[in-house]
Amino acid sequence: MTDKKETHLGLRDEAKGLSSSRRIYNMGMRTVIYISAIIVVALLIFLLGYILYRGLPNLSWGFLTSEESVVKDIQGIGPAILNTLYVIIATLIVVLPLGVGAAIYLTEYATNRKLVSAIEFATETLAGIPSIIYALVGVLVFAESLALGKTLIAGAFTLVIMVLPTVIRTTQESLKTVPQSYREGSLGLGSGKWHMIRTVVLPSSIDGIVTSCILAIGRIVGESAVLLYTVGMSMQMQDFFRNGLESFFSASGSTLSVALYVYAKVRADFDLAFSVAVVLIIITLVINLAANLAGKKLKRQ
Repeated sequence: MTDKKETHLGLRDEAKGLSSSRRIYNMGMRTVIYISAIIVVALLIFLLGYILYRGLPNLSWGFLTSEESVVKDIQGIGPAILNTLYVIIATLIVVLPLGVGAAIYLTEYATNRKLVSAIEFATETLAGIPSIIYALVGVLVFAESLALGKTLIAGAFTLVIMVLPTVIRTTQESLKTVPQSYREGSLGLGSGKWHMIRTVVLPSSIDGIVTSCILAIGRIVGESAVLLYTVGMSMQMQDFFRNGLESFFSASGSTLSVALYVYAKVRADFDLAFSVAVVLIIITLVINLAANLAGKKLKRQ
């Protein structure tokens, strides 16, 4: 607390020695920063508030758990919620080991700097490609060439390709922030290369790995173009616990983002579309909080 007061007093004393034009400039820039921060917060509050205002009145337990039926005039997104969770889990199971492993290799093991630079440039380029391109690749490669059809597993594999560059680059930048002295100290105490990475580097960069996981989840949850092409728009319930996990390779179904598109664009039912948006926000918030808690627990361990 004393250090903060001394720092504040020092800055104030230093500001007194500035010219009047410099003080006016600093005050103007500080005002611009405050206004920008207020605008960003206001936009966030407005968006969340409007979505909750339009979506919450139409939410009910039946809507969240029911299966849609035109004959019985039932509206429900239960299958879409489960399909979203299935796709998230299947994608993360594949993309996290690949992405983190590739980042570790590029940062800790690779010695050819030209090759590393080429791979980094390629991942940055792939991260900026529009998702519709990945959708076409998913249709041609997974749905047709590998004969997976419009299934959840085809959508998950396509999302792996789309999200992998983001995971690699985010994790790699986090690994680079670990001080070199940590590595040298661990090796100096007799640790092997992998033991040093596992016990020193990875725990020190766990925040970046969690961030890459959160970014991946955010893109998976919000993706619609890829899933429209590779998963389909079926609103039927898939019972993998009863039919077995192998049915995951033949099941088709819409996720929440696809359901939102159907309600808003195809049926023009914006009230239900806002309800789906509320569910998407809640699921994303819960998963992000869980990832942050898991990251903090791993860091303590």
